[in-house]
Amino acid sequence: MFAYLVRRVLLMLMLLFLLSVSVFLLFAILPGDPARLTCGKACTPAIIESNRHRLGLDEPPLTQYVKFVSGIFVGRTFSADSPQPIKCDAPCLGYSFNRQEQVMSLIARSAPVTFFLAIGAFVIWIVVGLALGIFAALNRGRWGDRLIMGISLIGYSMPSFFLGLLLVFFVIIKWQFLPFPAYVAPWENPFQFFQTMLLPWILLATLYAAFYIRLTRNQVLEVLSDDYVRTARAKGLPERTVVVKHALRAGLTPIVTAAGLDLAGLLGGAIISENIFSLPGLGALAISSIIDSDLPLITGITILTAAIIIFANLVVDLLYAVVDPRVRVI
Repeated sequence: MFAYLVRRVLLMLMLLFLLSVSVFLLFAILPGDPARLTCGKACTPAIIESNRHRLGLDEPPLTQYVKFVSGIFVGRTFSADSPQPIKCDAPCLGYSFNRQEQVMSLIARSAPVTFFLAIGAFVIWIVVGLALGIFAALNRGRWGDRLIMGISLIGYSMPSFFLGLLLVFFVIIKWQFLPFPAYVAPWENPFQFFQTMLLPWILLATLYAAFYIRLTRNQVLEVLSDDYVRTARAKGLPERTVVVKHALRAGLTPIVTAAGLDLAGLLGGAIISENIFSLPGLGALAISSIIDSDLPLITGITILTAAIIIFANLVVDLLYAVVDPRVRVI
C-alpha cells in the first residue's frame, strides 16, 4: 500500500509541474499585450510600459516562470524597485491590477460559496442516485424500474440553465415558496443560507443524480449476474447483505471515479448555477474575470481548478485501493 501511495503522489507532483508549465505558456503566447489589459480606457504608452515593468513582463520568460512558481510557495513582490512595492503573500497566484487585490484573496472570498454548493449537491445526488439505482436494479423490468429510468432520462437530458430558470420562475416568482437568493454565510444566518442554497442544490443534484441512478443500476445488475453473487444467495445470505456487501461494493469502482471527478469539477465553480441564483462563487468570479480581461485572475482560477481535479484523481486512486485491493499492484 505504501509503494502504491508513493507512486500516485509522485505522479500527482509531476502533473502539477506540467500544469504550471502549460498554464504559464498558454497565457504567455496569447495574442495581445497583458500590460495593456491592466489600465482599461486610461491607457497611454507610458502607463503600459510602467505596468509591464511592475508585472515583470519585461523579463525573460524563464525568469517570469521561476518567479511565478516561487510566488506560490514563498510569495513575491511586484514593483520591488518602486516607492510603493506590492507584496503578494504565499500562496501568490498573481495580483489583479483591475481590482487592486491579490488573486488569492479574491478566490478565498468566493471559494466557500462554491464549496457549500458542491458539498450540499454532492450529498443529495449520491444518496438519491445510489438508493434509486439499487431499487431500480432489484426491480428490473417492473413499473418502479421503468418509472425511475424514465424520470432519470428526463433529468439527464434537461439543460441545466432551463431547469434552473424553471425553478426560479415557479418556486420563487409564481408560487413564492422561497425569497429571491441573497447569499449569506451559514454562521451568520443559517436559515437564510438554507433558503438561498436549496434551489441550487436541487438543480445540481437533479442533473447529477439522474446519471448516478443509471450508473448504479447498471453496475449492480452486472455484478448480480456474477457467479459469486449467486453462490452467496445459495448459501442463504440475506438479500441486504448480498446487495450491499457484495454487489454494491464490487461495482463501486466506476461510481467512485465519476463521483470524485464530478465533485472536483464542481469545486472549480458551477458557472451556470451560480449565475442563475446570483451566488458569488468561483464560477461567477471566473465569468467576471473573463469579461474584464483580468488575466492574472483567469490564470489563478485556471491553476486552482486544474489542481483540484488532479488532487481529486489522487483521492480516487486511494479509494480504489480501499474498495478493491487488487489495484494496489498496478
